[in-house]
Amino acid sequence: MTSTQLINLPQLPEIIDGLPNISGWETEVASVVQHQEPIFLPTTNIRLEDITAGFAIALHMHQPTIPAGVNGALISNLQYMFEHPHEGDNHNAGPFSYCYSRMADFIPELVSQGYNPRVMLDYSGNLLWGLQQMGRGDILENLKRITCDRTYQPYVEWLGTMWSHAVVPSTPIPDIKLHIQAWQHHFAAIFGWEALARVKGFSPPEMHLPNHPDTLYQFIKALLECGYRWLIVQEHTVETLTGAPLQFKHLPHRLIARNSTGETLSITALIKTQGSDTKLVGQMQPYYEAKTLSRQNLGAVSIPPLVTQIADGENGGVMMNEFPPAFKKVWYEQDRRVVGLTGTEYLELIEAAGCRFEDYPTCQAAGQYQIWQRVQDECTPDAVADAIAKVKQANPNFHIDGASWTNHISWVEGYENVLSPMNQLSALFHEKVERPNVDTKQPQYRQALLYNLLLQTSCFRYWGQGVWTDYAQTIFNQGTTAINANFVVASA
Repeated sequence: MTSTQLINLPQLPEIIDGLPNISGWETEVASVVQHQEPIFLPTTNIRLEDITAGFAIALHMHQPTIPAGVNGALISNLQYMFEHPHEGDNHNAGPFSYCYSRMADFIPELVSQGYNPRVMLDYSGNLLWGLQQMGRGDILENLKRITCDRTYQPYVEWLGTMWSHAVVPSTPIPDIKLHIQAWQHHFAAIFGWEALARVKGFSPPEMHLPNHPDTLYQFIKALLECGYRWLIVQEHTVETLTGAPLQFKHLPHRLIARNSTGETLSITALIKTQGSDTKLVGQMQPYYEAKTLSRQNLGAVSIPPLVTQIADGENGGVMMNEFPPAFKKVWYEQDRRVVGLTGTEYLELIEAAGCRFEDYPTCQAAGQYQIWQRVQDECTPDAVADAIAKVKQANPNFHIDGASWTNHISWVEGYENVLSPMNQLSALFHEKVERPNVDTKQPQYRQALLYNLLLQTSCFRYWGQGVWTDYAQTIFNQGTTAINANFVVASA
C-alpha cells in the first residue's frame, strides 16, 4: 500500500456503541493487508552475510472478557482482578498491567543507548478491548509509540492472532476467518492502517495447530486471504511429510495443508522449539542457543539459522521479574555475529539473499501422515473419514483435536458443556446473522459477532469446570437472547 492510498482510507473509530470495532470495513482491511511490499527490508540495519545465527522472541499477552460486571456486563478479567484483589492471584493485576506496557519503555531506552533490540508482540483482541473499557489509555498510548513512531518500527513487529483467543482446531470453521478479520479491524482502529499493513506474521492462540485436514486447510486459506505471509508453529505440532520429527527446526518451513478433496495450500512456518516457554524467553535462552549454531544451507544459499520462541509476556514470576534484566543484558553484550531479528525481517533478508519458498523444507500437521498413507489414489471426504476411523482403530492415542503447547490439557474432552453451546451459538449466528450482503456495520451485527467470538475464548476450557464454564453459559445465554431479539430467519 502506498502512503497516498492509506491516507485516503477512513480513520476507524476504536469503540462503536460501547463495542470494539471488529467489523464493517472488510473491503478496506483487505485492501490494506493484501500487498507484497517489503516491511523491514528497507530499514533493517542487519547484514545477513555478517551473522552466523539469529534469534527471535515473541511476547503473548491476553486477558479474557467475562460476564462479571454489574448485571452480568462484559468486562475484562483484568478489571475483575483489580476489583477483587484478595481472590487467588488477583494481586498481580498491577504487575500484569505494567507488563502490557513496559516493552514500550524498554525499546526506546535501548535504542537511545545505541543498542539494537528486537521483539514481536501478540495481544489478543480481548485484552485490547479490556484496556479500552478500563480507561487504560496510558498503556495503549505507550504501545502506540513503538508501533507508530518510525524511529522504533525496525525493532518491533506485531503478530496477528484470533480476536478472542480461540484455539483454532475446535473453532467452528466458518468463524476462523471472522476472528482473524475482527483482530485486523480492531488493531487498525487503535494503531492505524499503516501499522496494520506491517502485520504479516500470525500467532495461533496456545500454539494450537489443527491436524484435521479440512480444518487446517481452511485455517491456512483464511490466513492467506487475510494477507498473512507466515505463522509460528510449535515443533511437536508438525511433522515431515513422512511422519518423522523435524530435522531443520531452525530453518523456515513450508507448511502443507491438504484437504479431503485433495486441494493443497502452503504457507511459511517459523518453528517454535519445545521447552519451558516462560523460562526460555524469560531468561533469553534463544540468544544463548543461537550462539551455539552456525550457518546452514537452504537450497543454494548459506543462511543463518533462527531460534524462535514465544511465551506469555506477563504470566509467572520469571516473566514478571526476571525477564526485564535478562532482556536488556542480551542487547548490552550481544555478539555481533549473533543478532536479534523479527520473523518478517528474517524472512525478507533470506529471500533477498536468494532463498526461495519452494526450497524450504516441508512439514504438515502432526499425525497427518497416518491419515494420508491410508488414503488411496482418489482423495474424497469419505476416503479421508474412513482413513481417520482406521487410524483411530489402530492407534487409540490418535486424535484430530490438534496439538498445542499445553498438550497435557485437552481443549475438547470433558468440555461438552462449553463446546455444545459454542457450536449452537455459532450455528445460530450463521443461520440468522451472517448472510450474503449483510450490513456488517450495523450495531446488531457487531453485537452478535462479539458474543459468537467471545464464547470461543480458550479460557472457558482451560481452568476446568466451575466459574469459568459458568461464564461460558452466561455468554451463550446473552448471545442467544441478543440474536433472537434482533434477527429473524428470512423466509424461503
